[in-house]
Amino acid sequence: MLEPMGNEGQVMAQAFSVEEVIQRPAPQVWEALTDWPSAHRWMPGIESMTAEGETAEGTKLTFRARGADRSSTIAQCDLGRSIVLRSVQGGVTADYTYEVHEFDEDSARVTLVANCQITGLWWSLVSPLLCVAVRLSDGKQLRLLKAMVEGG
Repeated sequence: MLEPMGNEGQVMAQAFSVEEVIQRPAPQVWEALTDWPSAHRWMPGIESMTAEGETAEGTKLTFRARGADRSSTIAQCDLGRSIVLRSVQGGVTADYTYEVHEFDEDSARVTLVANCQITGLWWSLVSPLLCVAVRLSDGKQLRLLKAMVEGG
């Protein structure tokens, strides 16, 4: 769904929202979620990822995706509970919000919401296609994380 933003020519679009229950304790799921060198195992298209510091607000993540070096920043972080990864490319700012909640003592409920802020006429015109592409590419992240964490 597209929503006009406050500034002229900006649009906010939610690309997707997904949820999984992972049969491992929440701290173990959080550890796997923020193990950046292992991100390639559950983030489609990522070949490698490194963090320039601890998992904290402001830390830059550098990753290789589809043959190109890119970066993301931890825009928000509540250790053990939630993290927002922000990437900017051209007129698109993508925020991926991950939340980990204890479901019971042996499992965790994990959610991922991907939002895109789109600036500029061209990006606004292609935003519906962009949202579909993001959903198709990244909408399976939590299923892959679940398989990795539960499979060992």
